Amino acid sequence: MFGLIDCNNFFVSCERVFNPSLCGRPVVVLSNNDGCCIARSNEAKALGIAMGTPVFQIKELIERENVAVYSSNYTLYGDMSARVMSLIAEAVPSLEVYSIDEAFVDLHGIADTERLARDLVKRITRGTGISVSMGIAPTMTLAKMGSKFAKKFAGYRQVCFIDNDEKRQRALELTPVSDVWGIGRRMTRSLAAYGIDTAARFAARPGEWVRKAYSIVAERTWRELRGEPCLGLASVRAAKQQICTSRSFGQMISDYQGVRESVASHAAACARKLREQKTYARQLTVFILTNRFRDDLPQNNRSYTIRFATPTADSAEIVEAAETALRAIFVKGFQYKKSGVIVGEITDTAQRNLFDTIDRDKRRRLMSVIDSINADARDKVKLAVQGDRTDWRLKSERLSRRFSTRLDESIEINLKQ
Repeated sequence: MFGLIDCNNFFVSCERVFNPSLCGRPVVVLSNNDGCCIARSNEAKALGIAMGTPVFQIKELIERENVAVYSSNYTLYGDMSARVMSLIAEAVPSLEVYSIDEAFVDLHGIADTERLARDLVKRITRGTGISVSMGIAPTMTLAKMGSKFAKKFAGYRQVCFIDNDEKRQRALELTPVSDVWGIGRRMTRSLAAYGIDTAARFAARPGEWVRKAYSIVAERTWRELRGEPCLGLASVRAAKQQICTSRSFGQMISDYQGVRESVASHAAACARKLREQKTYARQLTVFILTNRFRDDLPQNNRSYTIRFATPTADSAEIVEAAETALRAIFVKGFQYKKSGVIVGEITDTAQRNLFDTIDRDKRRRLMSVIDSINADARDKVKLAVQGDRTDWRLKSERLSRRFSTRLDESIEINLKQ
C-alpha cells in the first residue's frame, strides 16, 4: 500500500499556527510581489475568491468581509514543511517529498496501516499545528486521489482508504479526469473529445487504445487507476529533473547590474536546493522577460542554456555559468520584469570529467561550511556578485514574521497588569 499525505490549506495553516486569531476568519496568501491569491482558507473560498485572483480586483470584498491578507512567507513555510516531513519520516519505512506540502509514503510491510495512518495525522497536527489529510491505496495514483476525498469529506476523519474494488470504482466515478494525477490540461481536452470526463470512463477504455492514442506514460496512469501498481517512490524522485528559481522584480529594471544580481541570487538558490537534496545538475538555463502586459514598451524574452562537463551543486560554479548565460542574452534598452534560473538533468552522482581542474573535495567542504553558517538565516555568507540591491527583490508589504526561525521575530506576549 502507498500513502499520500497532504497538508490542508498549507500556507494559510502556517499563518494560523502563530496567529490563532485568524482561525474562523477568511485568509488569503498572495503570490510573488503581492499580485494574486495563491492560497485561501475555506472561509475565503466560501466568499468566492478563486485561485489566482488578482488582489486589486477584490479590494472591496477584502475590506467588507474583513479578509486577512498576507504576503508569501517562504522562510516560515519551508521550515514548517521540514517539521511535518521529519515527523512523517520517523513513522514510516520510506517517503518521498513531492512538494512543500505533500509526501508519498511506502506502507508495504506495515500490518496495521489504519492505526499508523490515524496516529500519524494526529501526531502531525499535535506536533506542528498543521492539519493534514491522507489517502491510502494500492497505487500511488489512487492514494493521491484518496487524499482529496479525505480533505473534502469530514466523515473520513482525515484518512481515506481505497483498498477494494468497490471503493476504487466509486472514487473513479466521483473524480473528474482533469483531477487525476498525471493527466494534464492538453490530455483532458483531448479526452473530452471522446466523451471521457471522469476517471471511471478513462479507466474503462482498453489499455491498447490508451497507449496508441497517448503514450506508455498514460497507460501507466490507466493501469494505476485500475489498481495495478506501476509507480514507486523512485518514480517521484526521477520526475524531479528540474529546479527553477525565478521572481518578478519589485519594479522593472533596465540596467545589467540589477538583472545580474537577481540571476546570481537565483542561481545560488538553485545550488543550495541541489545540495539540500544531495543531487547535482548537468545543465543550467537562464531566462529574462520583459512585461508582456505593457504594450507600450518593447518586448525581449530570451533564454540561454549551458551544460556542465561535470554535474555540480557548487554555488560558485553555478553562479559563474549563470552570469555567462546572462551576458549572452541581455540587451540594453529593455525594461525587464522577471528573471529566472533552471538547473536540469539532475542526478544523484557527480562523475568526474577526465579534464576537470576544480578541486571538488575542497569546494564541497567550503559549500558545507557556508550551508551550516546560513542554516538559521539565509545569505549570512554569499557571493559578492549577489549584491545588496533591493529594487529587483520581491514586494512583500504584508509579510508575517519568521516565527520559527528568527528569535528577533518571535511571538510577543503582552501581559496586562
